[in-house]
Amino acid sequence: MSTLIVGIGGTTRAGSSSELAVRTALAGAEARGAQTLHFGGDFLATLPHYAPEQPERTWQQTQLVDAVRRADGLVIGSPGYHGGISGLVKNAIDLLEDLRSDERVYFDGRAVGLVVTAAGWQACGTTLSALRNVVHAMRGWPTPLGVTLNSAQNRLFAPDGTCADSNAAGQLDLLGQQVYEFATGFNAPARAIQVA
Repeated sequence: MSTLIVGIGGTTRAGSSSELAVRTALAGAEARGAQTLHFGGDFLATLPHYAPEQPERTWQQTQLVDAVRRADGLVIGSPGYHGGISGLVKNAIDLLEDLRSDERVYFDGRAVGLVVTAAGWQACGTTLSALRNVVHAMRGWPTPLGVTLNSAQNRLFAPDGTCADSNAAGQLDLLGQQVYEFATGFNAPARAIQVA
């Protein structure tokens, strides 16, 4: 059975840097053998506001929750809006409260790679810290590498969606590699230890 890595992230603007960054990280996981699924900004914009008192779910909400339920690892990307996670991305994460009664609660046992894009380093840092706190609260394992991309410094992505910055491309590829390798390690069968 192949390793499934689910990406969540983007904005309402098609081709946003945060969405392309998540896709680039997912491509890094795919290059190592993962199957990937991405819920971008256009999809996230269809999700109603999370309301815990309303148990009914749209098919879009059900699709996201079921994908994360099956996921071995995740890549979550957010723009840094005023130093924090965007409402669009946070709403999707809040919906994952539906995983609270699962055998594998929330992100338990899952590697989670984090990507932040912002027009300044301060928003990059505070938003990455906020995302890491959320992942810890949801029992996930943030990868050692968290990628922050300052969109004010240079052009990060080409018109075709490829990463135009070689340093950023390398970091995003490494993030995808870490998520994949940690996910396969978490889900590997127990190996017998041989004593010499």
